[in-house]
Amino acid sequence: MYHPSTLRRGVAAGLFAATAVALLLAPSAQGAVQAACDGQVIEQPFMPWADPAGYVLVPNGTVERGTGWKLEGGAARAAGNEIFHVHDDRDTTSLTLPAGSSATTAPICVGLEHPTLRLFARNRGSMLSALLVEVLFEDAGGHSRALPIGGYLGSSSWQPTAPLPVVANLFELPGENAEVAFRFTPTGAGWSIDDVYVDPFRHG
Repeated sequence: MYHPSTLRRGVAAGLFAATAVALLLAPSAQGAVQAACDGQVIEQPFMPWADPAGYVLVPNGTVERGTGWKLEGGAARAAGNEIFHVHDDRDTTSLTLPAGSSATTAPICVGLEHPTLRLFARNRGSMLSALLVEVLFEDAGGHSRALPIGGYLGSSSWQPTAPLPVVANLFELPGENAEVAFRFTPTGAGWSIDDVYVDPFRHG
């Protein structure tokens, strides 16, 4: 299982860093974002791991459909679900990320105070390989931005990752909502990921 100390070691080794930046949304954009927040279904997929928080699947976070992800460099859907089947016993697929690939979720609405990201993953190669996680968003000028928010080191078996803060305070909009996407990139040998969830802390 992943432990916070494992993530701290990865960060301490200088694998990843979070950088502060401001995100300002116009009122009309905020209205559209708020509409995207409506209808989100809250689950508690990590309850067996003593995490009772409510989470929302990113779009097609179970990878059971061929839509909702931007796959590059050979990333692809593959047979074989994470072994715990936290979302549905009938789920049968996951994402495989070979070296040099990346997978990006569709945008999801989150609150901007303290949202966290959590998923299931396994390292299919060298234990020195890590999984880089970035948050993608549009800045006030309409420019696409990508910020590294952390990374994971993992075992060869499916395990839930540690909760990863989205560093939402960098957006400097407490009490508001925004749409963000997440990009996963292996830094070495390949990984598999599945059932990607966000604890959104969104506000109505």
